[in-house]
Amino acid sequence: MSEAATSYLTGGRTQGTSLAEQAYDAVERMIVTLDLAPGSVFTEAELAESIGIGRTPLREALQRLAAAHLVQALPRRGMLVSEINASEYLNLLDTRGVLDRLIAVQAARRADPNARTALRACAAGFGEVAETRDESGFLMIDRHGDALLESASHNPYASQAVSPLHAHCRRFWTVHRHHGDLGESAVLHAQIMLEVANGNENGAGQACDALIAYLESFARRALDL
Repeated sequence: MSEAATSYLTGGRTQGTSLAEQAYDAVERMIVTLDLAPGSVFTEAELAESIGIGRTPLREALQRLAAAHLVQALPRRGMLVSEINASEYLNLLDTRGVLDRLIAVQAARRADPNARTALRACAAGFGEVAETRDESGFLMIDRHGDALLESASHNPYASQAVSPLHAHCRRFWTVHRHHGDLGESAVLHAQIMLEVANGNENGAGQACDALIAYLESFARRALDL
């Protein structure tokens, strides 16, 4: 698994990444893995000390997380980690489905040979976690795969819009994973990677549709809808 993927759960920092980006990745990781649980309240000072990053880049990261609806500012109290709202989450999946499909189709068309090689390696990584049922490994390779597809699509607008939606989905998975099937999810993710790597635009779109259908079914089971 790549260094970039591994850094997601370890909190590792890559050379050349700004302090604000490092802060964003660190806090997103804490939200997704429930180190900062839904409904919890924290202060900038507490968090800055916890992750070892100064208040200024952390403030910038928190502004981005607030725009992504992952945290909310509480006047004179600090920051609140957002709760999971059932109806809003299903709307989120509808939106993610449109963006995921666009990104995958464009990536299938535009990816260079190096990106296609990386996507095939990522598909193999999903295959490994499908067999081992490694939950931490699944979160790592999932984030890495999203980043590969976004980069290969060469569509920064869609990538910027979908990135926080993926974070919400990873957190939802962590909270409700006992209602899901990690192996099935990993296989569906791997299929997207392979279709994109092979330049199959129709197949990539269909694979995205299949994943979103699974995620919607999983969400309805988890939320008892």
